Amino acid sequence: MAKALLGHVGGPDPRMVSEMRRLQQRIRDLEAELIRLQATNDALAAQTRDEALSRMQMQEREPALT
Repeated sequence: MAKALLGHVGGPDPRMVSEMRRLQQRIRDLEAELIRLQATNDALAAQTRDEALSRMQMQEREPALT
C-alpha cells in the first residue's frame, strides 16, 4: 500500500512532463535548423571559393594576340 500511495502522491507533475517534452522538441527543432544553416553556409562558402578561383584563373591568362 505504501508503494501505491508513494506512486500516486510522488509521481511526476504532468505540467513538468509536458514542459520537458516541449523543451525537448524545441531542442530537436533548433538542432535541425543548425544543421540546415551549416549546410547552407558550406554551400555558399564553396560557391564563393569557386568564383574566386575562376576570377584568378581568368586574370592569369595572357591576352590573345590580335
